[in-house]
Amino acid sequence: MQGQVQTVKAAQTLKEPSGWQSFARSEFFFKYKRSATAIIGSIITISVLLIAIFGPFFTVQNPYDMTNIDLSDAYKPPAWIQGGELRFPLGTDQQGRDILSAIVYGSRVSLLIGLVGALFASIVGVTLGLASGYFGGKVDAFIMRLADIQLSFPTMLIALFLMSFFGRGIRNILIALCLVGWVSYARTVRGETLSVKKKEYIEATRVIGLPNFMILFKHVLPNVFTSILVLSTIQVGTFILTEATLSFLGLGVPVTRPSLGMLCDNGFKVLYSGLWWVSIFPGLYIVMIVFGINLLGDFLRDELNPKLK
Repeated sequence: MQGQVQTVKAAQTLKEPSGWQSFARSEFFFKYKRSATAIIGSIITISVLLIAIFGPFFTVQNPYDMTNIDLSDAYKPPAWIQGGELRFPLGTDQQGRDILSAIVYGSRVSLLIGLVGALFASIVGVTLGLASGYFGGKVDAFIMRLADIQLSFPTMLIALFLMSFFGRGIRNILIALCLVGWVSYARTVRGETLSVKKKEYIEATRVIGLPNFMILFKHVLPNVFTSILVLSTIQVGTFILTEATLSFLGLGVPVTRPSLGMLCDNGFKVLYSGLWWVSIFPGLYIVMIVFGINLLGDFLRDELNPKLK
């Protein structure tokens, strides 16, 4: 009986750790805990996401519901300046909208465009990159020449042209971001695929007759997923900046769905009148979002990119 108990205890001792336990003991998590850059970036990124999701429940108004806006509250300064009110801690704009509430609602649009735009661009770019690297030949030449042509023009110039052609709108911005962002994914995935397809197990899958589609998405894609994750993290911040620039130039989201870039544009028109808070606070929030995402992305790139090891 005692021997059986000892056997059970030994089996429990040798039991494989759970997924979280394995992650907690990994080298990646060990370096993450000791990286101030990664921790600060994570805190900022998570805070921004939480504010965008739950912030509207705590704002004093819905700044884009005209029934909540009073024009008599227009251009009130921040609460700590003479003439300001505590219910408008960051002041108001020309329509009497609370700047803090406008930032919270505007960040939802900006983050949505950044995240969904990066998702769409990754789907297109990864698919083309896998096809280019795996099949080679004319397929590779066509896709890469197309990428080279696009890279010969500034990204913002292409985005401006596309938005001038499509017109304002969230859907059109997502299409434009997808068309300008796929190249980075395609070139990265192509390089990784060229290396992976020479592995013995990939050759074995061909020998046993697996279709190319299954080989690409079941055996090749998991091996390049790390590079995709790193690139996506960095590109979210880039797309948020691109959207903000387009909205600032009047080619972004419609007036009914304002973003942080549009808030900066509205404030810039009165910036030299001394009403600095209308544009400065949305601009600082954009900087904070991109700063946090880039900090996290830089850590992921350094730790997950095998070429930098």
